Amino acid sequence: MVEEAPTSRKKRTQKTVDDSKGHGKSYSKTSIVKEEEEEQQNGTSYTKKEPLSLEELLAKRKAEQEAETKPVFLTRAQREAEALKKRQEEVEKKRLQLAELKSHRIGFLEQAMKSQEREKGRDKRERRDRRDNDQVAEKRPHGKDSASATDVDHEKEVVAIKERYLGLQQKKKKRSRRLHERKFIFDWDAGEDTSNDYNPLYKEKHEVQFFGRGHVAGIDLRSQKKSQSQFYGNLLERRRTDAEKEQQEKFQTKVRAKEAKQKWDDRHWRQKSLEEMAERDWRIFREDYNISIKGGNVPKPLRSWEDGNFPQEVLDVIRKVGYEEPTPIQRQAIPIGLQNRDIIGVAETGSGKTAAFLLPLLIWIQSLPKIEREEDVDQGPYAVIMAPTRELAQQIEEEAVKFGQPLGVRTVSVIGGLSREDQGFKLRLGCEIVIATPGRLVDVLENRYLVLNQCTYVILDEADKMLDMGFEPFVQAVLAYMPVSNVKPDTEEAEDEATLMANFFTKKKYRQTVMFTATMSPAVERLARNYLRRPAVVYIGAIGKPTERVEQIVYMMSESEKRKRLVQILEKGIEPPIIIFVNQKKGADILAKGLEKLGFNPCALHGGKGQEARDYALSSLKEGSKDILVATDVAGRGIDIKDVSLVLNYDMAKSIEDYTHRIGRTGRAGKSGKAITFLTKEDNAVFYELKQLLIESPVSSCPAELANHPDAQQKPGVFMTKKRKEEVLYRA
Repeated sequence: MVEEAPTSRKKRTQKTVDDSKGHGKSYSKTSIVKEEEEEQQNGTSYTKKEPLSLEELLAKRKAEQEAETKPVFLTRAQREAEALKKRQEEVEKKRLQLAELKSHRIGFLEQAMKSQEREKGRDKRERRDRRDNDQVAEKRPHGKDSASATDVDHEKEVVAIKERYLGLQQKKKKRSRRLHERKFIFDWDAGEDTSNDYNPLYKEKHEVQFFGRGHVAGIDLRSQKKSQSQFYGNLLERRRTDAEKEQQEKFQTKVRAKEAKQKWDDRHWRQKSLEEMAERDWRIFREDYNISIKGGNVPKPLRSWEDGNFPQEVLDVIRKVGYEEPTPIQRQAIPIGLQNRDIIGVAETGSGKTAAFLLPLLIWIQSLPKIEREEDVDQGPYAVIMAPTRELAQQIEEEAVKFGQPLGVRTVSVIGGLSREDQGFKLRLGCEIVIATPGRLVDVLENRYLVLNQCTYVILDEADKMLDMGFEPFVQAVLAYMPVSNVKPDTEEAEDEATLMANFFTKKKYRQTVMFTATMSPAVERLARNYLRRPAVVYIGAIGKPTERVEQIVYMMSESEKRKRLVQILEKGIEPPIIIFVNQKKGADILAKGLEKLGFNPCALHGGKGQEARDYALSSLKEGSKDILVATDVAGRGIDIKDVSLVLNYDMAKSIEDYTHRIGRTGRAGKSGKAITFLTKEDNAVFYELKQLLIESPVSSCPAELANHPDAQQKPGVFMTKKRKEEVLYRA
């Protein structure tokens, strides 16, 4: 064998040291040197080991990893052995835990017994000490007890002497009067005195009053009590500090407020002044007018027009127009609008919603200086009112002109069917209010006929119908043209009256958004969440139901019987105006021509006619030149024609909401009305809901043919399961 070189031996030595360090073993240098000397003496030599290459190390590492990841399959005997071993370990662990708990318990019991023994020994010692002390005390003379015994003996001696020389006072037995005894008994006692029953000297004894430091007062009880209360009042006034006086004043104020709140006043709220109205009276007031509110810090409603603190010019206009008393929606919505709050008004048709949002707007515009209004003509209007149909927009314009013209407020309507250039010319002349349909308003804004740089009042009338007709994108586009600098914060400040009224009578007030609707659909709620800030919601009457003043009559018939029944009803001499609703434009024209041939005086209104023809039809019915209006659902919402005596649904509406708005054209402004409906078997989709409306109406009755119809027993799309007793089994 080849002898190893010294250098290689030195390297091996160094490597051995390093390996020993790496394996956690400690070898000294002297031990390594000794090993080398022993190797030289023995003459042994080592061959130089070749280090492993990097490829071999990687291959070895890879093989180890594969061996680790490779599953090892055990035989059944091996698995049973491992399970047995694991079970034995668990049993041993449990046994050790039980042994440890047992040792702890034994130690605890031993300690408790030792402490109990100590307590017993201490009690024995204490009893022994007390017994010894008592024995010592008995032997010791007691001065106090001996003195008390001496006193008792002395008292007994005194009593004996008195008995011997003075004699004891004998209790005299009261002599009772015997019946039939002639001897008079002169003995009497104080209990037999009866003079105090009739003698005023004994009956009304004078009660001595004291005041100050105990001097006897005079005989005037009232002055004595007054002086006494003044004395204590002055004494407290001198002794109390300013803080105590202020605290006492607050306490007295709370007490007076509580007493006033609890004070029972059974007068009706009409007999009380505005200051005397309690919270209970306001609650009764809202119940009387069927008003429900939702939202924080909602102001009190109006009892009359004078309670609103309106400017005198506005009150004069209201009286001139003929509004004697506010309607329920006006009573609650106008005070909210005057606080610059956002409003959602949900009210039945014909409830006076137009004046409810116009009056707060006119009062605010009237408060602005007229010079500023003239200077800012090119900045656009102060308010925008949007309506779903042209007829409703024109009707709102009539109301706005009626109220606004005496106050110097200009109004322009922007609707389809008329010349856009003429409308743009009116807008350039300047106006404070713009009333428009959403589609034409977007067209005017895009073509720069109108800007909304100072618009701070937005009103959406019949918002549910607007969304049903697909105007939501146009409404959003109009709101995008408005400035965002005056948008209210979506916080509690939007409900704070002081914050909202800080700049109310200026052009920089917060934007106010008012939404009126007949039904609160999910689409309306979504629009309100996006554009209204902490609104106050006002509900009037039963939402989505016809007014209780309309008598509803339903006839079941075939399509061919409708014309004959219609003529029979019209020949009864019903007082005009009359509105007949159909579902199709062509049907409206055909029915109007047929009635004209029969000698009636009708006119037709539907979306296929031009704007001039539509205006002519409405104006002729209002003026009385026409007696009957045959219309589609275009006239079903918002159209206000006074004293409509009859609404006839020649074709039943496709939904119960449209039916409600149709019959809402009659029975408006507190008056009664009548609605007749022709039903066919094709209208079965609304049988159930129509039946419910007729049952709930106090002035209507449901015909037996409709009440017993199979389609009127459950909602469309609901399948009724039979009861077990109604099932019939058939054998094969």
